[in-house]
Amino acid sequence: MSAADEPSHILVVDDDRRIRDLLGRFLHRNGYLVTGARDAGHADRLLESLAFDLMVVDVMMPGEDGVSFTRRVREGTRTPVLLLTARTEIEHRILGLEAGADDYLAKPFEPRELLLRIAAILRRAVPAPVESSRRVLSLGASSYDTGRGQLMRGEELIRLTTTEQALMRVFSAQPNEPVSRARLAEELGGAGGSVQDRAVDVQITRLRRKIEADPKAPRYLQTVRGAGYMLTPD
Repeated sequence: MSAADEPSHILVVDDDRRIRDLLGRFLHRNGYLVTGARDAGHADRLLESLAFDLMVVDVMMPGEDGVSFTRRVREGTRTPVLLLTARTEIEHRILGLEAGADDYLAKPFEPRELLLRIAAILRRAVPAPVESSRRVLSLGASSYDTGRGQLMRGEELIRLTTTEQALMRVFSAQPNEPVSRARLAEELGGAGGSVQDRAVDVQITRLRRKIEADPKAPRYLQTVRGAGYMLTPD
């Protein structure tokens, strides 16, 4: 089996052994390689020795919760994170996205929806092919290489989450042209609606912090009233 044919390896982090086992068997039946972790500390030890394509993390865990774990590991890895939460309030879900999660799914959920969200995240994680006519977009003190999908600040590589990479691919493909929230919601794996629009806004806010000198007065990733957002390189 070639590397391209190998199944995606998913880390399931949940303190409930029954849920870990159920998710593990379900995902395995659907073609994924699965490893379980009982808490954040256990997940840390696994991450030291194994490579994962995606982490499915429960928010409500004893000790370090899923949001805190996501925020911490996001500083050192680009591995996508899908948060599972029993909380229904929008603000709690937004906290997860602000921590660096790529998506969230509220419990209880339909297994089919879990598979769809996982597939959407993994599709976004596939590197964009290197273009024959590569461009480097100037964004003030930063620059974005469209072929490599890399954001640089001088000689420093700025880490982008999987979702941020996907959004930059969309923006850089049509600079100086507005991109609608609906289009961006598709990149987040959603179908629009008020909650998904808010999720788009959160990801844009995170991306601005990595691009703009003053994220509150954006020069390069602008809001176009009634049309969405637009990347305006130098």
